[in-house]
Amino acid sequence: MTSGPTPTTPTASRASGATTPPAATPGRSRGFTSLSTAMFKSFYRDWLSVGFSVFFPLFFIIIFGTIFSGSSPSAPTVIQVGAVPLIDQLPAQAKTALNEAVDIQPGTTLDAALTQVQKGDAGGAIEQQGNTLIVHYSSADQVTSATVQGIFNAFVNEANIAASGVPPTYALESQQVEDQSLKPIQFIAPGMIAYGIAVGAVFGAAMTLITWRQKQLLRRLRLAPVSTGTIVTSRVVVSLAVALVQLALFIGISILPFLGLQLSGAWYMAIPLVIAGTLAFLAIGLFVGSVAKTQEGGSGLANLITLPMAFLSGAFIPIESAPIWLSTIGKFLPLTYLVEGLKDVMVRGEGPQAALLPIAILLAFAVVVTFIATRFFRWDAA
Repeated sequence: MTSGPTPTTPTASRASGATTPPAATPGRSRGFTSLSTAMFKSFYRDWLSVGFSVFFPLFFIIIFGTIFSGSSPSAPTVIQVGAVPLIDQLPAQAKTALNEAVDIQPGTTLDAALTQVQKGDAGGAIEQQGNTLIVHYSSADQVTSATVQGIFNAFVNEANIAASGVPPTYALESQQVEDQSLKPIQFIAPGMIAYGIAVGAVFGAAMTLITWRQKQLLRRLRLAPVSTGTIVTSRVVVSLAVALVQLALFIGISILPFLGLQLSGAWYMAIPLVIAGTLAFLAIGLFVGSVAKTQEGGSGLANLITLPMAFLSGAFIPIESAPIWLSTIGKFLPLTYLVEGLKDVMVRGEGPQAALLPIAILLAFAVVVTFIATRFFRWDAA
């Protein structure tokens, strides 16, 4: 009695050396699309990343742009103590000019005026003793005190010239280098755009990498028929797409009439600048995601890198007046070159060549940091 053919079991197949045909491998385009979709969903579902990369900088653009829109620096308040003949006897035209520079308010006593200056309620107090004009100021607000002293120093000089009857030989005229119709948004927007691009790339890459490692998705991808190049490319494409959407959104909001951003020069070079900046900060995100073990640790490390960098690079406030050692540190930060590059081509009227050096520095930074990050990369959680 002969038996029929014995069904081949997986054990028998392995024992006999037979191999089971591999499952159908999805095409590269299908794997790339699936990964890109998953990465994009992981980004916009993480409200912390979206908040820091989109809403946070957009909030600053709108608030700062609205507050300072069309405004000019307010005149410092100066309290006049007693009679000040040098001011009281001014001709109407001269007194009007002085009142435009400082807001002179009558005071009661010198002690009360000094208390207001000390508390910061007034920029200075002024009194006259004989032919001497005395300006009282507080060193706590050096900017206001320097302004008040400068105004009255010039005022006294003019009074001396008028008293002597000798006309001045030289005259000083101050002219602003920028178009006086430009609003503060011209200098707020590029910094906020650069900061938003930086945060979006760092958080997007870091949080995706940490989350996927914790959920063991990286291990599955490593064993799946998807190449490492496809994984990396999908992450880069998603980050670039998010960055370009950010750029369009930030510029679109900033050029609205109530903010009034005016693009000038080779403003279109903002696109390659943003691409190069995204690659640089994507490398930082890869480094953060490689060394951090938890989402909390990754978020903290990302903030520790991006927030101080924003201040040191001039994204939030001008860095030109900072101590030399601080401005020197800023020269080694990638965000500095993204901020300055965007300012050059968007609001300073520079040509496309102004963006070439920042782009080169950002790309070089991306290569170096990516190489360092790969030394720390782990597929599995330790």
